[in-house]
Amino acid sequence: MTTQSADPAPLHLRIGVDTGGTFTDFVALAGRRLISFKIPSTPKAPAQAILAGIERILSELNNHASAGAGRSIEIVHGTTVATNALLERKGARTALITTAGFEDVIEIGRQARPDLYNFAGRRPEPLIPRALRFGLRERIAADGSVIEAPEQKQLRLLAEKLKRARVESVAISLLFSFVNPAHERAIETALGGLNIPHSVSHRILPEYREYERTSTVVINAYLAPRVGHYLKELTNGLKRSGARHPALRVMQSSGGSISAEIAAREPVRTILSGPAGGVVAATKVAGLIGGRDIITFDMGGTSTDVALCKGEAKTTNEAQITGLPVAVPVLDIHTVGAGGGSIAYVDAGGALRVGPESAGADPGPACYGRGTRATVTDANLVLGRFGGAGLLGGAMRLDEARARAALDDLAAQMSQASSRKVSRHQAALGVIRVVNANMEQALRLVSVERGHDPRRFALVSFGGAGGLHAAALAGALRIPKVIVPATPGAFSALGVLLAEVVRDYSQTVMLTVTDAEMAKQEEGVSRLFAGLEREAVRELKAEGMATSQIRLVRSLAMRYTGQSFELEVRCPEKLDHKVLVAFHRIHQERYGHCDPTRAVQIVSIRLRGVGIAGKSPLRQEQRIKSQPAKPQSETVMRFGSKPTRIPVYDRQQLGPGAALSGPALITEYGSTTLVPAEWQAVPDGWRNLILTAAG
Repeated sequence: MTTQSADPAPLHLRIGVDTGGTFTDFVALAGRRLISFKIPSTPKAPAQAILAGIERILSELNNHASAGAGRSIEIVHGTTVATNALLERKGARTALITTAGFEDVIEIGRQARPDLYNFAGRRPEPLIPRALRFGLRERIAADGSVIEAPEQKQLRLLAEKLKRARVESVAISLLFSFVNPAHERAIETALGGLNIPHSVSHRILPEYREYERTSTVVINAYLAPRVGHYLKELTNGLKRSGARHPALRVMQSSGGSISAEIAAREPVRTILSGPAGGVVAATKVAGLIGGRDIITFDMGGTSTDVALCKGEAKTTNEAQITGLPVAVPVLDIHTVGAGGGSIAYVDAGGALRVGPESAGADPGPACYGRGTRATVTDANLVLGRFGGAGLLGGAMRLDEARARAALDDLAAQMSQASSRKVSRHQAALGVIRVVNANMEQALRLVSVERGHDPRRFALVSFGGAGGLHAAALAGALRIPKVIVPATPGAFSALGVLLAEVVRDYSQTVMLTVTDAEMAKQEEGVSRLFAGLEREAVRELKAEGMATSQIRLVRSLAMRYTGQSFELEVRCPEKLDHKVLVAFHRIHQERYGHCDPTRAVQIVSIRLRGVGIAGKSPLRQEQRIKSQPAKPQSETVMRFGSKPTRIPVYDRQQLGPGAALSGPALITEYGSTTLVPAEWQAVPDGWRNLILTAAG
């Protein structure tokens, strides 16, 4: 556990929680006191680990009884419940109600194949089987006029069918409901007596593109009962802990938090909840030290998440999860199955593979004492990369003998496949090279493959396993600087604590604009924005935000007429020529060309309502001294065939400006950083560890 500033805590306590596949991370802020620690996750019942961690925080703050009863507690939670339910296909028995003739839209999908040259490739099975997809005779035209209204008899029969089918949730997505939602509202009223959750497209995603809109609403309905049950269980557990009026918020995939009540109704917004926290924290830290162009590198126990942030975190409405489109705003994060718990094996062709299967928290890597298969963590341990300190500040001892046995088994498989003797250390080095190659590919995808030069960015490394691999990856991509923030092991938990309260709104408009027509369109667009802004202010105030805390950000989804996809352009207070100039510039940056003579279309207007919540726990050290760092011990590591003795430093003992040169290990609670040869590390005034390559 790490703590800072031990003065008495005030009556308000804020806790950030990030549930990962291996560990659940906590960051608590009570006045000037910051507490950070990790405990093993409980995958079968995630709330158990969270409640245990909160009990530990309350006990740490004086005594348990007074800590809970005397303070109001706000918990902001990054959760994997929605993600896992979708990945494992363990959601609710869900029905889809749509316009007659469109029952199969979620199965037909788009023309694009997931694997272009694989003629035997298969799309993922729809979440709702054909027997539970119901077409309703109704029709609304593209202009919102009613062509055919649903009959009350039809609606009553539909309610009876759903009751007999014993569905647990309902998705409602009708044609052109984003223009006129009257028929969706009529269905809601007719199904009110069923007392089951229903997800309605004109509330979840009032935008065109029938397949993406319906898919998003179906995913929301599929997840709602499970996520709602989980959040209710967690809320009840918090009340039993003795906390006075605990407020529970949930991190969204878009980088902002929402109340637990809204998250239970709209769980589709939380699918990338955990990874979003790390990106938020990374952009905040980078902004403080004047380096706003960053690539985030979050290596945890089961996966690695990377994102490129040029000035700010970028969102997208074109995300896919397990091959299913999710069209609500999501931070543009790329994930690969490469983490500390990723399992190494020899495939049928004799090649060494690492991941995507992970040992997770149960049984965990072999060195945790229960697993038997070699993982990335076991390879790092065998190579001496933990400095003999174990994990979690020594509280979690590692079973090196078990790790060696697992690597011996892997080495035997590699020897058999290659017909040459492979040693334990060669196998471990092979595991590190393969997992680094997997992560390097992910970093190249978000940078080089999108036209960005990684040499112009800094790599922000966090997650429990990130520090051991960050410098090697930066070197491969010629990234000149690595930033390892304070408490990197619980950095995503810090991010959810730093996150603002965010509500996203949108409306499809389909307006063609030119310089000559801009003034004509301005009044109508401003009126639509004003309606969204009133709704945003009302909902943010309902979440406890004062008027002074609310910020409204307008944007437009724009494209050249005839294009299929849009670019998001920030919209000024008044719609004018500057919007077109900005669109042409962004198009040039993204695609390498633009055409200012071509007609431009505003497809949708989008509004982000932001509530500024709480004070930042980040503090700057005033005194920075240029002085050499002093190692605490030495350890033996292997970078190749020969062992090398290198110094080990305790990060808590490194003051700002205390420089050291590699090769070296820097240990701390929750993470370990490897400084390779010809790299230098120095802590800055914000307690970040800055790694730079020599020359």
